This record gives sequence, structure tokens and C-alpha cells, in this order.
Amino acid sequence: MKRALVVGASGGIGSAISAELHTRGWEVTGVSRSRDGLDVCDEASVATALAALSGPFHLVFVATGALVVDGHEPEKAVREITGDGLLEQMRINALGPMLVLKHALPLLAREERAVFAALSARVGSIGDNRIGGWHSYRAAKAALNQLVHGAAIELKRTHKRAIAVCLHPGTVETPFTAKYAGRHKTVSAPEAAANLLDVVETLGTAQSGGFFDYAGREIPW
Repeated sequence: MKRALVVGASGGIGSAISAELHTRGWEVTGVSRSRDGLDVCDEASVATALAALSGPFHLVFVATGALVVDGHEPEKAVREITGDGLLEQMRINALGPMLVLKHALPLLAREERAVFAALSARVGSIGDNRIGGWHSYRAAKAALNQLVHGAAIELKRTHKRAIAVCLHPGTVETPFTAKYAGRHKTVSAPEAAANLLDVVETLGTAQSGGFFDYAGREIPW
């Protein structure tokens, strides 16, 4: 049986990913802040939580992230950037998933196909940024994309069949996005989860290190 670890399993997307995996016949282990006290920005917390688990896992899906952190909302202009807001975005959206990857490496299947997937966002694309704004959130997701891309290169040396990617889920109908969806087309969390897992199931090792949307289309860096 294929085994999955979902980090952030109690959130809107994380819970939907867990449910969809169950539907597809996966054995699912979920960890989260609300249920397990996991703080992905605290390395000791991540190390303790993952050390308590037994591998191998064929999928590690990191569904954590935040658009608003400690009251710091997406900036509409450069003058709104604050040091605290920028650093907290980096901690939540870039550092957190990478700490999970660091401590999940011993849990990833070595001889079988294994995928590490982290939720990114299209706004983290530098090449696709045509309207500006949301500077700290964009920068944090761009940093995550770079970190996962670099980690994928290293992963090939130890896990020959492993794939590490960043995924854009689209605008998902959760409390996280309600205030910011605007005119963007939204999808339900279950639909987003099904789309993302369809992509995960079709990825090959040649696509490791890439940045893809919910339809499997590659997003420019």
C-alpha cells in the first residue's frame, strides 16, 4: 500500500488532500499545529514530530503556509513593507517547508517512487509578475521555489526515483483566501486536492525540481 504524510493536515487544503488520498486507497498519516502542536518554523518541533514516525512514505505533502501573518497583510505598495512582515513570510512559507523536507528525508522511500510536494503560489513566479504588490508573500514563495529546486538536485544522488516539486493549487475556497479572491475563479478544497493529486501521480523524475499548477502546466520561475 502507498503511504503518505500530510503536513498541515488540519487546514483547508491539507484536510482535503488527506481525504482524497484516503479515497484513492492511500494510507495517510497527518500532522498539524492544531492537533499535534507542530510548529514548522521551529526545527526542534519538526524534528521531534517526524522522528516519531516510521517510513517509508511515498508522498510527503506540505500543505502549510499563510497569506496574512501576525496581522501583516499583503502589501499593495513598497512603502507598506515591514521588516517583521517580510521575515515572518519567509519563516512560514519558505523556511517551514524546507525544515520539513530536511527531517523527512530519512522517511522517504529510497527504492520506490517517492514525491515531496510543497504548496507554492503562482504569484511566487518572477517571470509571471506583471502587476507588482504582495511583495513579501511573493518573495517567500519564490524563495521556496528556489529551495525546493536546489534540494531536488541533491535528492537525485540519494533517492534515484524521488521527485520534489512546488505546486500552485489555484485560488481555493477557504477562509485563508476569502478576503483576497476578488475576481479570481475559485475552486473548492476537495476539487483542488483532486487536481493536485492528479498532478502528483503523473510526475516523472525528469520533472523533479519543477514548479507546476493544478493542471500540471509548468509555471515560469
